[in-house]
Amino acid sequence: MQSIEQQDPFLERAFARISESERHPGNAVRLLKDAAENYPAWLDAIRTAESSILFENYIIADDGIGRAFAEALAERARQGVRVHFLHDWFGCLGRASSRFWSELAEAGVEIRVFNPPRIGSPLAWLRRDHRKVLVVDNRIGFVSGLCIACEWQGNPAKGVEAWRDTGVELRGPVLADLIRAFADTWALTGPPLPPSELPTTGEIAAAGEVSARIIAGQPGSLITYRLDQFVASAARRFLWLTDAYFVATTAYVQALTGAARDGVDVRLLVPRTSDVPIVKPVARAGYRPLLEAGIRIFEWNGPMLHAKTAVADGIWSRIGSTNLNLASWLTNWELDVTITDRAFAERMMETYMSDLRNATEIVLDVGKAVPLAVQKRRKVGPRRGSTSKFAAGAVSLGNTAGAAMMAARTLSSTEAKAVGSIGLVLVALAAVAAIFPRVFVLPFILIMGWIGFGLLARAWRLRREARDRRRNALDRPAPPAGLSDGGV
Repeated sequence: MQSIEQQDPFLERAFARISESERHPGNAVRLLKDAAENYPAWLDAIRTAESSILFENYIIADDGIGRAFAEALAERARQGVRVHFLHDWFGCLGRASSRFWSELAEAGVEIRVFNPPRIGSPLAWLRRDHRKVLVVDNRIGFVSGLCIACEWQGNPAKGVEAWRDTGVELRGPVLADLIRAFADTWALTGPPLPPSELPTTGEIAAAGEVSARIIAGQPGSLITYRLDQFVASAARRFLWLTDAYFVATTAYVQALTGAARDGVDVRLLVPRTSDVPIVKPVARAGYRPLLEAGIRIFEWNGPMLHAKTAVADGIWSRIGSTNLNLASWLTNWELDVTITDRAFAERMMETYMSDLRNATEIVLDVGKAVPLAVQKRRKVGPRRGSTSKFAAGAVSLGNTAGAAMMAARTLSSTEAKAVGSIGLVLVALAAVAAIFPRVFVLPFILIMGWIGFGLLARAWRLRREARDRRRNALDRPAPPAGLSDGGV
């Protein structure tokens, strides 16, 4: 059976155009579940590096696992390996000390911080590098949803469960696109990697028989958003999704519900508890139209489900950093890999069914959660949040609040908690504003002042650049008589 990418040439070209990347054959892939499988594989690759390490991650914490990675990177750098390490400013804010970074730099690791706040761009820092990428010696790469922090490991001795997450190991020609994706974000923070360190797909030997494609999302590109909509529209038999911070747009909900009404088995697995507290009521506020269309929604019963995956029609899979919300689709740098292979998809399906055994299904008709173990439904067919996640959630909460106040649509019991939460927050804010007005006024003054000074600084810089251009034009010698500026 062909994948949704291979059903006809039109779909294949559509995938290429939407994702702005080509599907490369000849790769070897390995599914890695949780930190117990991902971290050891990453550390083993780093410790055996001979020439280069490209490492990009949203968070690396100064804790036990973070120090293990820091020590491995530092040791390789001391041995002459080129180590390029890019981390996000906001993701790592407060997670590691200056000593942690200075020791890495002293060992020879080239460290860059992605998009710290700038006076001239007061809101630009909201755009984050949310990618999780590791490439070693141009021979092995990893793409995942895992950051480097103790939350992903848990603490079995103290009864603290590990976070649930998913990654993939890659070998073969697709690494060329993964390296270039790293090079693109690296170049945004300073001098680019030299061309000699950017191999082409033809320069990386085949390692298997699997086809894979790198999806490199950037702010404003909507690459993954369009791809997710297209997959929902193209799936024929089933589409099983796992997401950590699900806050879908109306268009994406329509794509999913359209597939479900057309007979596609659409399932969504999301966390029951979250490291970003606002996510649970936000996610539940959007359940109703999905459930009414026949989409099955499951909530993970563990401490945190952080994976971002999809598997469709028993042959197509996606793994990476992109969540199904506007923050990931519109404002972040994200990275995913899509894999076209039956054996890999079967492993993804097995993992998904295993996850459902530790999940609770949400049922619309009674407004209650029903444990999966006691259901008799149809058989199965084939610690740090971000301001962008908060913003994405605010959109959904706003829609629910508007519906409640304007009677625009009937609300279900699954939205009761969201509506109640909104009401309590608004009452609390009103009380605080009445008793302590300065609490509201002072932040407003600071924000407006920062934006104002930022705009003034931008205007001054633009005027200076224009003045320099005029001065350079006046200083340029005039062309000889009878010749134009363009040549002889």
